[in-house]
Amino acid sequence: MTSTNDVRRSFLDFFEKAGHARVPSAPLVPQNDPTLMFVNAGMVPFKNVFTGLETRPYVTATSSQKCVRAGGKHNDLDNVGYTARHHTFFEMLGNFSFGDYFKEQAILNAWTLLTRDWGLPAEKLTATVYHTDDEAFDLWKKIAGLPDHKIIRIPTKDNFWAMGDSGPCGPCSEIFYDHGDHIPGGPPGSPDEDGDRFVEIWNLVFMQFEQDANEIVGELPKKSIDTGMGLERIAAVMQGVSDNYDTDTFKALIAASCELTGTRAEGATQASHRVIADHLRASGFLVADGVLPANEGRGYVLRRIMRRAMRHAHLLGAKDPLMHRLVGSLVSEMGAAYPELVRAQPLIEATLQQEETQFRRTLDKGLKLLDEATADFAEGATLAGETAFKLYDTYGFPYDLTEDALRAQGYGVDRAGFDAAMAEQKRAARAAWKGSGAKASDDVWFDVLETAGPTEFIGYSVEAGEGQVVAIVKDGARVDSAEAGDEVLVLTNQTPFYAESGGQVGDAGTMTTDAGFMATVTDTAKQLGKLHAHVATIDAGSLKVGDSVALTIDTARRAQIRANHSATHLLHEALRERLGTHVAQKGSMVAPERLRFDFSQPSPIAADALALVEADVNAQVRGNGAVTTRLMTPDDAIAMGAMALFGEKYGDEVRVVSMGQDAEGTYSIELCGGTHVNALGEIGLFKIVSEGAVSSGVRRVEALTGEAARQWLGNRDAKLREAAAALKATPDEVPARVAQLVEDRRRLERELAEAKKALAMGGGAGAAPAGPEQVGDIAFLGQVIDGLDAKALRGTIDEARARVPSGVVALVAVNDGRASVGVGVSSDLTGRISAVDLVKAAVAALGGQGGGGRPDMAQGGGPDGAKGDEALAAIRALLTN
Repeated sequence: MTSTNDVRRSFLDFFEKAGHARVPSAPLVPQNDPTLMFVNAGMVPFKNVFTGLETRPYVTATSSQKCVRAGGKHNDLDNVGYTARHHTFFEMLGNFSFGDYFKEQAILNAWTLLTRDWGLPAEKLTATVYHTDDEAFDLWKKIAGLPDHKIIRIPTKDNFWAMGDSGPCGPCSEIFYDHGDHIPGGPPGSPDEDGDRFVEIWNLVFMQFEQDANEIVGELPKKSIDTGMGLERIAAVMQGVSDNYDTDTFKALIAASCELTGTRAEGATQASHRVIADHLRASGFLVADGVLPANEGRGYVLRRIMRRAMRHAHLLGAKDPLMHRLVGSLVSEMGAAYPELVRAQPLIEATLQQEETQFRRTLDKGLKLLDEATADFAEGATLAGETAFKLYDTYGFPYDLTEDALRAQGYGVDRAGFDAAMAEQKRAARAAWKGSGAKASDDVWFDVLETAGPTEFIGYSVEAGEGQVVAIVKDGARVDSAEAGDEVLVLTNQTPFYAESGGQVGDAGTMTTDAGFMATVTDTAKQLGKLHAHVATIDAGSLKVGDSVALTIDTARRAQIRANHSATHLLHEALRERLGTHVAQKGSMVAPERLRFDFSQPSPIAADALALVEADVNAQVRGNGAVTTRLMTPDDAIAMGAMALFGEKYGDEVRVVSMGQDAEGTYSIELCGGTHVNALGEIGLFKIVSEGAVSSGVRRVEALTGEAARQWLGNRDAKLREAAAALKATPDEVPARVAQLVEDRRRLERELAEAKKALAMGGGAGAAPAGPEQVGDIAFLGQVIDGLDAKALRGTIDEARARVPSGVVALVAVNDGRASVGVGVSSDLTGRISAVDLVKAAVAALGGQGGGGRPDMAQGGGPDGAKGDEALAAIRALLTN
């Protein structure tokens, strides 16, 4: 038997030998088409090549492209499990010519591969052409030798392809395989064409024309080829079966499902096993490509897929989570062709287990409510929309899961009532927001949210992408367009730009269109917690709602932000381990140039403890451990050890970021919605540059990472070397030299103080002491001393009083323009004269107020040191009265 892996390999080998570049599958999240939920066809990654917006180093290519059709207009979800060929995930084999070969070579390639290399009998094959495409009709006769009745002209758009209302378009030629008359159905174009006998296995698109507003305006200068062959369909043909679910890959996955549930894939259980096998593939590949379950956008579609499979596992009687136990079988079947599955296997398993555990908690309650609501239903009855909304709002049941659960019983759901209940909830949410003191300008954001829905952030896995403009806000109001020079807020349906939240600053970058529009995005703000508003200055061109824009973040800036954010998590954990578990985050700021972290701590951190914290973080950086992210409920996250912020409000789900390793396991586990490095080694280097108090009981650490930390250390080293040169020492000798200089200064200051005291007492060494003067009948010693330390004033007065046994000593010490005055009165005179009164008079002369002490000793000061003599004169005046 030819395996599915063999079919894929031989297809790619055939075209590679024919000169085609072998191009790996693009991720399932489109990088070049914001209108698509997922890549849904093989040509999507080449869209810009076909339109001429992008050039590549090859003109022909071949690929096996991963595709998902489970959301938007390309939604096969409801049919999966009940038909032979519907899937949410499938692979599209294709060969492409970008202005190289055209119809003849495309038809020759297809016919050669099918009949010569793969040996399919020509009589089993039928071709269709667009009814006016005589060229293709004639080529099929010439190359394949098909008779006229085997080349069917189709007049509908089934055989005419267009990229959109405007752009490349052209006729198609489809190849059908006849499974035999034992299967119901007729050839294409017949009344019975929807049967399973004739199955389309290959579609050849001839990009021949240019159209504008659905009108063909001419031929393309470079005609191109885009083909698509569903791998699952051709594998069924090659393996001699007419049902995709009977091929080897699906049989292996279904067998694993049967073994784990103890049930057979037949009768009533067949659809459930098929749903599980198909949805396992979609879930595994979406998670591997960076999509995680969520309540909005792509994550919501993934959750619908997962929960649909999980409900069917429940129907099969699985008592415990099942899906994650099937991932090994998926990797065994498809991991060789898609190594991303192997790399992501632990994440896929953990995500599926967590999602199914969470879903099972509410499934029984939801199904019980559903059973109660339908207990008295007659055949064909309809469930009230309000009940369906309660299931969605309270139990997390997607609408289509409720619809799917009731379909088997022959019941419907009132979709209009469901939508009305959803609208009422939005109205109540807006009223509650206004009641919380929101600004009047928030009305514009509610309008955007209700008409366009929340922004889907794709920046966890990519740094560039496309978005469709859903709103432009200028001066607080929505506008339809904006011109060069305008400063506006631009909202797109999806964006790689992170909006400021959780302490992490918003992304900056550029926004452009093919029509010459260019804008600089200086910041990204989050509105209502769900909208990413790009703060943009339009540099050139114009922009209008509905335009597709290329969004490119400043990657160097983002890399620095990621490094600083991951370092903040490591710092938090290191502080807790070194200081104690009382450490809790009180605030943070993560910017490209630095990080700041505020935390509870009652006292300053000793230098040696801070050094250990820094060393712990750098040890984790050198360990280069992976940084992983999972989605789970807040309770489950906290139960596994994740740190949450006290008082922070969390939704039904949180992102849990884990990083690093120590002796006890994972080093840091935190709830966080920010962006992070993939591996801790990307941080490069961590350096704490300051630590201090913010408020009572709260300390702040500021730090740098990577190149900023290296430059900071380099600057410090340069200053050290500069100091060493000034000291005529080596850098290692600087501390000892500085200590010696400090000691020398202290010695000189002591000697200077002694000299000033000697001066105050009447002269330096060898000078005759100055005697007191007579003021009335009182001996008075008064002096103004420049540079005498105010702290030495009292001791100097005591020494001077020893030379004036009966009398008054007054000294004025002048430093930096200010003056300090001290007065001493001998004990025999305190009954007549108070030192406090004398000081107050002197202080007033110095421009000050007050002064105090005891009758025998008092001190004060004033701002005008130039009036020292006036201060002494004021004392003399009091002594004469």
